[in-house]
Amino acid sequence: MYERYWKLARSPFRNVPDPTVFCPLPAHQDALERLVYAVDSGQGGVVVTGESGCGKSTLSRAFLLELDEEKYDVGLVINPALPPDEFLYEVAMQLDLSPASSQRFALFRCLSDHLLGNAAEGRATVLIVDEAHLISDEAVFEDLRMLLNLQANDRQLLSLVLVGLPPLRSALDAFDAFRQRMAFCLSLDTPDEKQTSQYIDFRLEKAGASQPIFTEDAVRAIYEESRGILRNVNKLCDICLYEGQKRNAQDVSAPLVRVAAGLA
Repeated sequence: MYERYWKLARSPFRNVPDPTVFCPLPAHQDALERLVYAVDSGQGGVVVTGESGCGKSTLSRAFLLELDEEKYDVGLVINPALPPDEFLYEVAMQLDLSPASSQRFALFRCLSDHLLGNAAEGRATVLIVDEAHLISDEAVFEDLRMLLNLQANDRQLLSLVLVGLPPLRSALDAFDAFRQRMAFCLSLDTPDEKQTSQYIDFRLEKAGASQPIFTEDAVRAIYEESRGILRNVNKLCDICLYEGQKRNAQDVSAPLVRVAAGLA
């Protein structure tokens, strides 16, 4: 496509949660460090919220890269909008377990035995629930609270990471006993104009760019059109590079951004 035209090794702005292009913007890097700390120290749970398109899923995948497979047993649930029994079964499946049955007692027994077994082997169990704002049944939060109640003398047996849109916080406010077990409640702010510029430069550098492609006015226009929402930034930048190639542009200018915005 346009990579050869712009002398890039890869497409810089694909809208997929690729942890290899995780950009350490201040809020994102701070969240990553706190996640690693909470898990390393066995603190229990962490909540990460942010508006749609702010980079939550990419953050969670970057967090996974920080976890040594020999030290951590990790499960990732990406569709938590399930009835309680099905949710527990999905958790077990994501931890590569084979419960004896789908009954709640068997599921809890299977999960608790697994957590205890991991702890005995010196491994920590980590459960990441993406799109956690989709949890609609209060019983799911109660089941997670019960799993968090499993403790060794010096640490929680389960590290739980809930990732979702801001309504997740409101939902948790109704469950104080569960909320108390969260070590951190983190919020990813939308990047400002300077951070948006840093993000674009970072993505281009990761793609092999050896010289600037977007003018300063273009970056400003991208921020205005995208409002700093990273998913929108990616989409708009991608269209700009494609349209720039079609028009034989020397760089991406503000007028080109306005054209791309009309096509986005």
